[in-house]
Amino acid sequence: MTTHNESLFARAQRTIPGGVNSPVRAFKAVGGAPRFLVRGEGSRVFDADGLGYIDYVGSWGPLVAGHAHPEVVAAVREAAGRGLSFGAPTEAEIEMAELLCRLVPSMEMVRLVSSGTEATMTALRLARGYTGRSAIVKFEGCYHGHADGLLVKAGSGALTLGQPSSAGVPAETAAHTIVLAYNDCSELQAAFKARGDSIAALILEPVAGNMNIVRPSAEFVKLARELCTRHGTVLIFDEVMTGFRVGLSGAQGLYGVRPDLTTLGKVIGGGMPLAAFGGRRDIMQRIAPLGPVYQAGTLSGNPVAVAAGLATLKLVQAPGFYERLSGTTHALADGLARTARKHGVVFSAQSVGGMFGIYFRAQPPAGFIEVMQCDKEAFNRFFHAMLERGVYFAPSAYEAGFVSSAHGESDIAATLSAADAAFAAMR
Repeated sequence: MTTHNESLFARAQRTIPGGVNSPVRAFKAVGGAPRFLVRGEGSRVFDADGLGYIDYVGSWGPLVAGHAHPEVVAAVREAAGRGLSFGAPTEAEIEMAELLCRLVPSMEMVRLVSSGTEATMTALRLARGYTGRSAIVKFEGCYHGHADGLLVKAGSGALTLGQPSSAGVPAETAAHTIVLAYNDCSELQAAFKARGDSIAALILEPVAGNMNIVRPSAEFVKLARELCTRHGTVLIFDEVMTGFRVGLSGAQGLYGVRPDLTTLGKVIGGGMPLAAFGGRRDIMQRIAPLGPVYQAGTLSGNPVAVAAGLATLKLVQAPGFYERLSGTTHALADGLARTARKHGVVFSAQSVGGMFGIYFRAQPPAGFIEVMQCDKEAFNRFFHAMLERGVYFAPSAYEAGFVSSAHGESDIAATLSAADAAFAAMR
C-alpha cells in the first residue's frame, strides 16, 4: 500500500528536480521516500501520514528553541501584520545589528542578508576587495554554501551524493581555491609558506558540521589566526551553523580566537531566511555604499525574518540556556555511544553545545579522511530503524544533528530506548 509520503514524493518528482528543493532532503543517501512534514511542535515533527517523530534535524540547525516556539510565532505574526517587506530600512534591522555586535565581540559592523551562502560568498568578495588578492583557503569536507569558488571538494550535500565537487564550476574559478586538510597544522603552515602573500582569505568552520561534526584542535585554530595575522590574510569564521548553536558567542567564544570576519545564519533567523556577515570596522567599511565592494539584496533585513531572529536571540540569552542545551545534547550523545557498546556495535558520538555527531567507527573523526572511513551502510540501517521507531535523524551519515531547548529528559529516554532496539537488530 502506498503511503501519503510516497504519493507526494512521486508527485513532487514530476515538477521539482529530484522531488526536493535541497538535495539531502531526497533520502537518496539512505534510500526510501522522504517524510513530507506538515507540522512541528517543540521537539517533534509530524508527517503527511499523521506520524510523529522526535526531531534531531531542527530545519538543519535554526530551531534552537524548538518548533513553533510561542514567543517566536507571536513576533512573526505581529511583524507580518505591519507588512511583509518594505525594501527600505527599519529600526528592527538596527536592533539586530546592535545585538549581534554586542553578543559577538569580533563583529564591529554587520550587514544582513538572506542566506548563509550569500553571507560567505560576500565575505570572500569583501576579503578580496580589501586585500587586493585572489586566492582563498578552505578545508576539505567543509561546506560554505554553493558559490562556485567554494564547491571544491565540498562536504554536506555534495559529499552525500558522492560528488566532491560540482559540475558547472569552471576550472579557472576553482583554481583560486586552495583546499587543505582540516586539523593538519603542517599542511597549513606549508601553504602559507608557499603562497601566504597571495591569500586573500582563509575560511574555516571553527567546528566542522558539514562532514558530520569534526572538532578542531586548539592548536589548529590558533595557528590559523597567527598565520593570517602574519601574512595580512583575512580570517573568516563560518559560524552559519555554530553561531548561537554552541554558545552565546559562537565557536569563537569557545576557542578564544577572534576572526576578522564572521558569517552567521540559521539560528539568527529563528527558522526564517536571515543571515549576516560582519567583523572589523575597517574591512566592513569597504562594502557598498561606503566602499567599492558591491553587495545588495531585495529581501535583506526582511522585517518578518528579523522579528523571528530577535525573538529567538532573546530566548537564548536566558541564564543557563546553553548549559541546559549542552547537557541535554551530551546526554543524548553519551547515551547513544553507551547503548551501542552494550550491543557490540562499532560506534562513537560526540557533542558541542547543541550539536552532535554520530559515527559508525570506533572514535570520532579528526578530518575528512577519517569521516570517509565511517560505515555508511551501517548508518543507513540505523537511520531507518530509528525512523520506524519515531526518531528523525538527518538522512545522511555526513550531517550533524541538532538538539533544541524543547528536548527534555523524556525525549532523550525515548530516543535511547529506540536506539537500544535498533542496535540490537543490527548485530
